[in-house]
Amino acid sequence: MLNCQEKEIIAVGKVLNNTCRPLKERFRALFTLKNIGGSLAIQEIEKGFADPSALLKHELAYCLGQMQDSRAIPILVDVLKDKSQEPIVRHEAGEALGAIGNNCVIPILNEYSKESIVEVAETCELALNRLRWLNDTKIKDEDLLENPFASVDPAPPAQLKDIQMLTDVLLNENIPLFDRYRAMFSLRNLQTKESVHALAKGLNAGSTLFRHEIAFILGQLQEEESVPYLQASLENVNENEMVRHECAEALGAIASPLCFNILKKYLDDDKRVVRESCVIALDMCEYENSLEFQYANSLLKINA
Repeated sequence: MLNCQEKEIIAVGKVLNNTCRPLKERFRALFTLKNIGGSLAIQEIEKGFADPSALLKHELAYCLGQMQDSRAIPILVDVLKDKSQEPIVRHEAGEALGAIGNNCVIPILNEYSKESIVEVAETCELALNRLRWLNDTKIKDEDLLENPFASVDPAPPAQLKDIQMLTDVLLNENIPLFDRYRAMFSLRNLQTKESVHALAKGLNAGSTLFRHEIAFILGQLQEEESVPYLQASLENVNENEMVRHECAEALGAIASPLCFNILKKYLDDDKRVVRESCVIALDMCEYENSLEFQYANSLLKINA
């Protein structure tokens, strides 16, 4: 017999994996399962990797990483290995393996750090560096493990606080990507207008993976100063869809009236991952401008 919580998890899982339900409802169901956690929630999330939506599968992998539950490792390894999965999905699986922080994934990450798809290879190399950093017995500063945004990041913040020095590291393509990511997260954690503008410069520098992470961070910061930069990248049809999708979601997090109007223009974009991101971003806009208590509200709706 299933207990009440198990029945609720299965009910939320049915919303997540029902292709007839609106994508925005399925995303809210996913984040509900992430917040609940546990083996059964992981099993329900796993089912979604058969979905045709690369955006949804990418988010499934992200949530499994953020849950930091080692029971998700075999699922994520299979996704990383599966070359029929889109690069955006495989990249997120690699990042999630690094986020969980279990050393057992070092061999697989090392193997796929040599992958021909650059975004996957760079992600696995970053994940390896994160694990090496976590294993470094010289680490003394526990403050570096703290994050005001409550996310598990692919790199710890740098110990530097000087915005110009951090910007110089961020934009220097001759410096290892892991160090540039550390500068990126340090700038984010400063949460000043100056640091936002410094980060926004990164939308015009570095690899696809690097630019996509810049957009994600600007979404976390939710500062309107970044809107023109995000808009420019979203509107650039020559930009990689991985970056444009993240810019759309960042605009949704900022949720100003201007963001709402920008996003509506791209609901019919040629790239599925971009137009679906705009759907999710507009739902986030509505949430941010509503009196709703929480975004991951599927349990409330199921029990209503």
